[in-house]
Amino acid sequence: MSGLPNCPKCDSEYTYEDGTLLVCPECAHEWSKDGADSSEEEEVKIVRDAVGNILQDGDTVTIAKDLKIKGSNSVVKVGTKVQNIRLVDGDHDIDAKVPGFGPMGLKSQFVKKVGAIAEQ
Repeated sequence: MSGLPNCPKCDSEYTYEDGTLLVCPECAHEWSKDGADSSEEEEVKIVRDAVGNILQDGDTVTIAKDLKIKGSNSVVKVGTKVQNIRLVDGDHDIDAKVPGFGPMGLKSQFVKKVGAIAEQ
């Protein structure tokens, strides 16, 4: 039909060009025109805490610096223990429930992993 290859993920024939990428409208898979699969080229983002420890989903961390909460006069104090963190994409790369404050986004540079020695 259009001379473009079928989607390598779902085999849809309705692919289209978007700049240097080919896109499948049915499954939203994107890959480069030269045939290399973009999902194979993506790197896994490594999130590190304030001292260099690698963070993972479900870790327990402590707050390393007093953090003012935007739009409030409240402060999350140093040493507050936050359990069961979840890593997310974005500026605030940790989602967690902070005791006494509820759910909020945290930056990894302001937390320390509990029970870990700095990894280099």
